[in-house]
Amino acid sequence: MSEIAVPAAASAPAPRRRPKLSRKKIFRRVLPWLVIAALFLLWQAFVDGFRIASFVLPSPSEIFSAGWQWRGIILQNAWLTFVETSIGFFFAIVFGLSAGIAVGSSSLIYDGFYPALIGFNTIPKVAVVPILIIWFGVGAIPAVITAFLLSFFPILVNVATGIATVEPELQDVLRALGASKWQMIRKVGLPRAMPYFFASLKVAITVAFVGSIIAETVGSNGGIGNFMLVASSRFEVPLAFAGLLVTGAMGIGMYAVASAIEWRMTKWAVRGGMDLGGRS
Repeated sequence: MSEIAVPAAASAPAPRRRPKLSRKKIFRRVLPWLVIAALFLLWQAFVDGFRIASFVLPSPSEIFSAGWQWRGIILQNAWLTFVETSIGFFFAIVFGLSAGIAVGSSSLIYDGFYPALIGFNTIPKVAVVPILIIWFGVGAIPAVITAFLLSFFPILVNVATGIATVEPELQDVLRALGASKWQMIRKVGLPRAMPYFFASLKVAITVAFVGSIIAETVGSNGGIGNFMLVASSRFEVPLAFAGLLVTGAMGIGMYAVASAIEWRMTKWAVRGGMDLGGRS
């Protein structure tokens, strides 16, 4: 009996189709941009309606016009601020994660160091910047250190909380199975702390920008903080607001990156609708 030949095309698996986005998901992804556009429109209408002078409150059109005119200088200063903030934020992640693991896994370290850390965190970082300038001079180093100081503590606290809240029953089971202290931290503590860790990153990146800009305002020859200070001293308020908008855009971008990494690594813990991506 002769075999029936099957065409190659018929035996090949059908290509997988990407699931179509529902209208609700599309709306949730577009909604943040609609809200931003509505805020700018209301801002423009408020300034035009009450005829507010530009040196008091510039309209969005004046801000965008000034920003485009001086886009080269703004981008140059914005890049410096971004680099300073990124370096400080990187060191905050490294030291905050390490210190959070140590504090959360040991009650002795927690009792010994946590009050001192809280006391240091209550010190206004604006008061520390002049001291940093005396030590390191005017430049990028005080901005990097200030960004680190502001973003370090939220990461430490959240990682320590995630590790310290592992259920005692689960720890007893792991000890009965012969797991060492480090194995319990690596297999259970760190995965448990990841949602806390990424939540702290989204908070820390915003305050890191605040720290670097404060340091640039107090003592620096460049950066968005210095740029806005110079623009304000010349009563070029639309230009100062343009610097604010660029800073906000950088913060939103870094927040979105942290949110995307969080979604990839902790899908099991991310609740629907809680991130900027509009995912559920």
